[in-house]
Amino acid sequence: MLLIAATVGSLSIFFGGASQDALVYSEGRPWNYPKLIAPFDIPIEYDSVSAQRIKDSIESNFIPIYNSNEELAEEAITAINSSIDSIHGVSASAKQRLKAATSKVFEDGIIDNSTDGKIKKGDLKSIRLIKGLGNESQLVDASTLRSTAEAYYYIDSIASQNVTSSAELSEVIHNSLVPNFEYDSIKSNAMLNDANTVNLASRGIILNGESIIDYGEIVTAEKYTLLKTYERMSAERKTSNVVRRLSVLGNMVVILLLLLVMYLYIRIMHPEIYRSLRHMTFLFCFVLFFVLLVYVIAHLRSGLLYLIPFALVPIVVTVFFNISLGFFTHMTVVLISSLVAPEASDFIIMQFLAGIIALLSIKGLMQRSQLVVCAFFIFLCYSVTYIAQYITRNGTLEAFDWKVISYFAVNCIVLSFAYFGIFIVEKIFGFTSQVTLVELSDITQPVLRELSENCPGTFQHSLQVATLAGEAARLVGANVQLVRAGALYHDIGKIDNPAFFTENQSGVNPHDVLQPEQSASIVISHVLDGVRRAEQANLPQVIKDMILQHHGKGFTRYFYTMACKQSANGHVDPAPYTYPGPNPRTKEAAILMMADACEAAAKSLSNPNEENITNMVQKIVDSQVSTGLFCESPISFKDIDTVKNCLIKRLLTFYHTRVSYPDDVRPEQQATDEDSLNEISNESEE
Repeated sequence: MLLIAATVGSLSIFFGGASQDALVYSEGRPWNYPKLIAPFDIPIEYDSVSAQRIKDSIESNFIPIYNSNEELAEEAITAINSSIDSIHGVSASAKQRLKAATSKVFEDGIIDNSTDGKIKKGDLKSIRLIKGLGNESQLVDASTLRSTAEAYYYIDSIASQNVTSSAELSEVIHNSLVPNFEYDSIKSNAMLNDANTVNLASRGIILNGESIIDYGEIVTAEKYTLLKTYERMSAERKTSNVVRRLSVLGNMVVILLLLLVMYLYIRIMHPEIYRSLRHMTFLFCFVLFFVLLVYVIAHLRSGLLYLIPFALVPIVVTVFFNISLGFFTHMTVVLISSLVAPEASDFIIMQFLAGIIALLSIKGLMQRSQLVVCAFFIFLCYSVTYIAQYITRNGTLEAFDWKVISYFAVNCIVLSFAYFGIFIVEKIFGFTSQVTLVELSDITQPVLRELSENCPGTFQHSLQVATLAGEAARLVGANVQLVRAGALYHDIGKIDNPAFFTENQSGVNPHDVLQPEQSASIVISHVLDGVRRAEQANLPQVIKDMILQHHGKGFTRYFYTMACKQSANGHVDPAPYTYPGPNPRTKEAAILMMADACEAAAKSLSNPNEENITNMVQKIVDSQVSTGLFCESPISFKDIDTVKNCLIKRLLTFYHTRVSYPDDVRPEQQATDEDSLNEISNESEE
């Protein structure tokens, strides 16, 4: 459970608040995601075309705001009136008419040239005029407004009718005529924005829990705008601390549940793995490492996820454990990674198919070429699946990004070099892959070559045990390659004293001059000598375990019986005659124990016919069961019966006899064979 807590804590640091990339959709295309339900109230806004049309209409009909600069007008009127009063020879009534004309143009309003241009074009019909300090406005007909030029011509026309030409008066009028109706951009823009806001307000609300869009529905302009509003509001909501904390909590719960299910699966379905802290540490560290790699790459660029060889997960786990755990671990990694993957459903489908193909391709991985073939089929799977999903989403390949296919190619090239990853895991965690077991089974290995040269009988015995045990392992679903490799190395400890073992003797038996306890010590020592040689040869721990466990805590019954006969009271301490053990702790070690004992005993049968071999196998295996040698092994009674039948069948092919003729049959020989079954268990090690 501490492993789960550590893994969840580590992943939550990175995945806290992580979300999928923005939804990929376009206007006029089908919606290719499941039905989208509103998680909160969403206003229905105008689409871009309608909104622009409304804005254009508002702007075209908008009446701008102008301020009346009365102070400026008074100054200008005063200057012009003063100039009028200075004119000589003009009646008071004429001067009054000229002053009235001046007041009129400022009263009607003088505007700038830009405003005058809009009026001339017909774009401006009226204005809102604000006088004084208040904000109240009045509508003014734009046709009554004059530009500075028009105001000058109007006053000049009145002056020409009442006074003689005066250059000084004309200059004063020209300089004093400035726009007194000034455009107020701040108030006008504020009023325009308010008008847009009011007129572009939502046309309704999508309530929390209401459908936004369903799968296959066409993304119309209105739906497109609604989806954009949903994305914008979602992003805004996620900026709040409360939402962020809830997002972190949600991701932690999802990751915790996935890892907890994986933990329970291992505990229930693979108790032998669950009991190993080393195995559990590797599995959860592997998941953690791979998912963090996904997170880092996804946040660099989501499209780069296609470069990650997800199929490496089931391959590595299957190589060191089994295919079912490989698939389960793979799906755990994929589901956690989908939290940051774009288009999560498509991602899960693609990686699910790739994982299945990987498991089918590398089942019983023995050769490097299998990885190349596996990578090729995964490349085809990725490419075909991605193209099919793209067509489903878009209905065409016109805008297809073929660069993604190159990502798949790089992915599979990396996958084809998975041997490097397997090698690293072997060195760090002390595991043994099927490939390593195949390499160890090569009889040209230095230790096996030395065994064949110094102990030819033992070497032949080991080859036959490997054949027997390998076939039995296949029938009961055990690791065939592990059993074969263990069988080849189980007796390498005999290299130090080959002559003390029956299969290597040629007429002379050195045990004849030794005490039973001395003989037992030499025979038993081949186990620890074998472990020592295995360590010198850097053999994997699983091979050393097979060497230690192939006799378990059994004892050399032959020498023990001899010691009892020589003892005055018939009682002897069994400890010096007992192997150091431990008893077999795996199904493979149990199979090796049965195959080793039966193959060795079969050689002591002078008439290895079907009946004698059957009786011999039954007696030896039943004796091993009754003495509790298999109590620590997960092998079942059904498996034991299967192994016994296999051993009988194979031993008959090894030691088949020709057709017996009357002269060949000697009753006393048959009796001897039956009697010998009582003493052929471990004395064959002699």
